[in-house]
Order: sequence, then structure tokens, then C-alpha cells
Amino acid sequence: MIVRRFLLWARTAPAEARATGAATLASAYLRSTLSDDDRREAETALIALVDDPSPLVRRAIAEEMASSAGTPRNLALALIAEQSDVAALVLAHSPVLTEADLVDAAAIGDMLAQRAIAMRRYLPAGVCAALAEVGCEEALVTLAGNRTAQIADFSLERMVERCGDSGLLREALLERADLPAGLVQTIAARVSDTLASFVAGCGWLTPERSARLAREATERVAVALAAGGEESDAPAIVEVLRATGRLTPGLMLRSLLSGEPALAEAAFVSLSELPAKRVAALLRDRRGVGLRALCRKAGLPVSLEPAFTAAILALNARGFDAGSVRQGIDRELLRSVLLACEAHEGQETHALMALLRRMDAEAAREEARVLADSLADDAALALLVEADPSFLVELEAEDLRQAA
Repeated sequence: MIVRRFLLWARTAPAEARATGAATLASAYLRSTLSDDDRREAETALIALVDDPSPLVRRAIAEEMASSAGTPRNLALALIAEQSDVAALVLAHSPVLTEADLVDAAAIGDMLAQRAIAMRRYLPAGVCAALAEVGCEEALVTLAGNRTAQIADFSLERMVERCGDSGLLREALLERADLPAGLVQTIAARVSDTLASFVAGCGWLTPERSARLAREATERVAVALAAGGEESDAPAIVEVLRATGRLTPGLMLRSLLSGEPALAEAAFVSLSELPAKRVAALLRDRRGVGLRALCRKAGLPVSLEPAFTAAILALNARGFDAGSVRQGIDRELLRSVLLACEAHEGQETHALMALLRRMDAEAAREEARVLADSLADDAALALLVEADPSFLVELEAEDLRQAA
């Protein structure tokens, strides 16, 4: 009840007061002995507060929870999708982020985000490789100075290849005792060329966050249209998506994980060039016979086969054409896919795991929005009844009149 009152209060409280309250709630979640129900409500409230219009609230939560192993994963993923200073706090310290999460964040992050990742202790080789490939100069300098990072030789070479004209990066690399001799020579040659031509340059990665948000919004609309329209709508939508280069495996997977497989089924028909009845039979076979062959016929990457197979089998277990009770990712379906894919997790599946976990965070955030509104409404009703007990009688009478 305390959490519910807090959510109700947060609707009208000033931004600074909401930030203080959010920090107190985060601290209580991590350090206080809460009942299971209170803990679930507190987690819901914290995830919902990520959508607060004031950045002060998000930063207050991040400052309290960034370094804690008790931070809910979905909350951490929601925070790293926010503004740079908030994301950087979590990216630099959070122990709940996986290697796949960090690789994904490095790929789309700005300078602050990439630097935050680069300074993490005992940074895995896969994340170092991602930073070496896409990181800005400041991130590479930070990474080169991180003595606990597991940087492979090929990553060091890629750093020099991309930003070897940076004096700060060269100095940081040359201070490393593990720098290969061949790379030392390469750096020396770079210095010579720089001095000879008086040219200093470095590469900067423009964040692609807006492009991703636009793409995911388009995917959600496409899945909803294909599910809610006529039988002929899904194939027509698929052909438009294919013609514009937007028919991706991620979109097909979103269709399956939303419990609305019409778009995915039409995509399999289009990509595999198999008869629609044959594709329908393969997708609805509860034994899963032929699913891998269908994926390969459709040209899907082999690394995605476990995800598609698990999603289709999970759909069949509940009824392939049963539909979804609400729009958006179905977390029960997603859990089945995550469990199946975690057994195959490796270097080649980083992008898939990041996509699945991002979808899980998206679904959790949507659930939190709905539940937080419900909890706050319950608290408002309780206060009204407390102030005027006759209000509940009047409400029940109105419900009976409407039922009649």
C-alpha cells in the first residue's frame, strides 16, 4: 500500500521531490526487508518511473542502483536506453548487464556510453572487440588504459587501424606491456607519417539510436496491422516490407513473440517460395519437424534457428492461431525462446541475445506502465473510500445497474 500511495503522490509532486522519492524507493528496494508483494510493487514502480518526464528522477534511480547486483535486469536495461549521463552510470558499474548487453550498448551508444563501457573492470574480450570496431576515439583511449580489460591482439590492431592517428591513443597503447612488437612498429610508422604530413584525424561514430527506435516502431505497427486485418493483408504487408528492405528476421521474430504470427507466416511463404499450405502445415506441426529446413529455405541465418524454432513450438503449445490478449511482446513466449537460446549463447549470438533481452525489457516496461496505473488507481479508490465509505456502496450500485 505504501508503494501505491507513492505512485499516486508521484503523479502531482514536483520533479525534485519525485527524484528524492525515487531514490528513497530504490534504496528501500535494495537494502530494506520487504515482503514479496511489496518488493514486486516496488520493482514495478521503479520501472514505471523510468518514463518520468524529469531526467532528475531517472538519474536518482541510476545513482542508487547502478552498482548493485540486486538491481532488476529490466530496470538496468531501461536505464541504459535513457539519456547519456544516466546510461553511463549503469554501463560503467552495473554487474547485472551481460556481455551481449554491453556489446549492443557499445554499437549504438554515444561517447559517454562507450567510455563508460570501456572503463569497466575485467571487460570481456567480446566487448573489447566491439569497442575496437565501433568505438569513438575517447572510448578507445579509455579502453587502451584499462589494464583489467581482456583485449585480444586483433582488437588492438583494429584500434590502431581505425584511430592510429590519435596521439592520445598511441600514448595509451605504448604504455601497455602486452602490446605486440609488430603493433609497436605500426604505431611508430603512423607517428612518422603524421609528423611528415602534419595530419591528425580521428573517427567518430554517430549514434544510431533514433534509427533503431523508428525501425522498432514500424515493426510494432506492421505486426498489429497483419494480425488485425483480413487474411490477404499479411502477404501484402510482407511484400511492401520486402520491397523496401525492411523485412528482417527481427521483425519476423517480433511477430511470433507477440503471439500474432500472421506476418511471420506470410514472410516465410514469401522468402521460402513454398506453397502457403505447406508453410502453414510446417508451422503448426507440434513436433517441430521441418522447422529448421523451413528457416534455411527462407534464408534465415543459422544462428537464429534456435530462436525461431523455440518461438514456433511455444506458440503451438498454446495454440498457434490462438492470438494474443494484448498488443506487444508476450513475455511467456519470450522466456521460452530465451531459455532455448541461452544454451547456444556464444560470440555469434550476441546480436540475437541483445535483441531478445531488449524485447523483454520493452515488454516489462509496458507491463509496468499498465500495472503502475492500476496500482495508483487502486490507491486513489482506497483514499476515496476512506474519506467517504458510502462511495463504495454507490460504486457497487452503479456496477449492478450497468450489469443489468
